[in-house]
Order: sequence, then structure tokens, then C-alpha cells
Amino acid sequence: MFAYTKLTIPQNNEGGAYLFPKVPDYHKPNKPLVPTGLGVFYVLASALYLFLLHAFFEGEMFGNVNKALTLAVCILLGGFMGLLDDWMDLRWRYKAFFPLIAAIPLAALAYRLPNVRTSISIPIIGTIKFGIYYYCMVIPLIVTVTTNTVNQLGGLNGLETVCPAIALIGLMFVSGQNVILLTVPLAVWLTLAFFNLQGKIFVGNTGSFAIGITLAAFAIISDLKWCLLISILPYIFNSSLILLNYFFFRTKANVSFDGKRLFSDHRRSLITLITHKRPMTERQVVAIISLLVATSTFLAVVVHLLWFQSAMAI
Repeated sequence: MFAYTKLTIPQNNEGGAYLFPKVPDYHKPNKPLVPTGLGVFYVLASALYLFLLHAFFEGEMFGNVNKALTLAVCILLGGFMGLLDDWMDLRWRYKAFFPLIAAIPLAALAYRLPNVRTSISIPIIGTIKFGIYYYCMVIPLIVTVTTNTVNQLGGLNGLETVCPAIALIGLMFVSGQNVILLTVPLAVWLTLAFFNLQGKIFVGNTGSFAIGITLAAFAIISDLKWCLLISILPYIFNSSLILLNYFFFRTKANVSFDGKRLFSDHRRSLITLITHKRPMTERQVVAIISLLVATSTFLAVVVHLLWFQSAMAI
């Protein structure tokens, strides 16, 4: 979103465009060019798998509720929105509302899921019924917040792929039979994460938007909304820091690179908070943030399992 994540797209030395445009990796010596936009493979592979799942197996697993089809549409919409942003370089004031489009198929699906139709189950408090507001407010809010917060935390190799994968694995662990929906998509995303962590590829906004909507859509489909909220707490904290500094002080987050380590002289995002007067390598920063996401995801799984078991006992 800000200075440390924004990349410009050059062309190769021969003047022709690459199959995937290459952008400089600002946090590596000599700023090597790295292909970006590889998240399109996740979008295409996931959509193909989910369409096949819908065509041949969904009736046996989920009855007449089109979970696979709904998730496929959401991922396609997320990928398209990210691709549009990569092409047009839209301002955040506009693209922040893009995920609302992806909330439409989810609202339609929720109408056909009577067990979670207009309610959110919260540990200790219980189940809150929202009525019609669940469709027009709660679902759009979940999709918008999740997608934008995931998209805002990026810019370092592995950060925008490893962390969402951790949260997704946690959701899949407690999702029951819905785990089949993301078996292949997760494998594809982990493959991209492997190369992204090594600095060989970037998934681009296409990938970050798609994986953000995947998290939100899967949580709604599996009725794991509270679990999702706990899992993405580091993301929410990062976005809160960024937005508060921007709206109140008109300042943006920016991390510097001295050729070996990252450092910052302010605390306007999770990355700059970690590197504030504590120079660290890119891998160290990614490892710390990944650990934070793993901790919040583990907490979400524990809370869900404990609450679920207590609910079953009652």
C-alpha cells in the first residue's frame, strides 16, 4: 500500500514486455528484477478445482448448497480486482471497497445455510442473530476488512504468502468436511509461497486480493467467522496503525534498507514497529510476523475447539 510495497513495472532490456512483468526487489542488494503477478496461477488453479468439485462431487458432500461454486466465484472476483489494481494503480479510497462485490455471492449462499443464516456464534456471549443486517452489513464487513488488511501487510519476500497460508491452515483444521474445498488451492498457494520466500516471484495484488477473499469466504462458508477474527488480529493491528497515522497525522509507513538490513525511524505499521531502531534482515522480520500470525491462529483454533466442545456438552 505504501512506500515499501509499491512497485513500478519496467520492461526488459530488449524493449519487449515480459510474460509476467518484472519489478525491482527494493529489499535486496542491487534491486534485482523479479516477476510479479504470479498469484494468477492460484486464482486459475483454485477456480478450476472448485468448478470440478462442484460438477462431480458437491451434491454428495453438501447437498444442494453450492459451496464450491460460491468459493470459486469469490476467488475469481478477488483475482480480477487485484489484476485491475495492478493494471490501473487505483487509489486506496476506491479499491478498498472492491471486496464488497465479492460479498454478493456469499450473501446469497448464507441465505441457503439455515444453521448460520443470520447469526454469529461468539464464545461466552453465545449466538447473536442479526436478521436482515447479516446479509447487507455483517458479510460485506467481514469480506472488506479481511481482504484489505491482508492486502496491506506485504512488501517483504514471504510475508504476503506465508502468513495467509498459516491462517488458512488454521481455519481448515477446524472446518470439518469443508476442508476439501481448499485442499488443492492450499497446495498451489504453498508452492507460490516457497518461491516467494526465496525472492524468486511476487504474487502481486492479484494474489493478495484472492487469498484475502479466500480467507473471508471460507470462514463464512464454514461458519468460522469468530475464528477468522482472532486469526487475523496481527493484520488488523497493522492496518489500524497505518490508518490512524494517515488520517490523524497524514504520515505513511516507510521502511529503509541499508543493503543488508531493514530499519525505520517511526512506528506507523507492524513492519516499522518491529524494525524501529532495531535493524533486522528481511527474513527476520518475516519470521517474527509469521510467528505472530501463527500464535493468533493457534489461539483461534484453541478457542474454537474449547467453545465447540462446551457447546456440544450442553
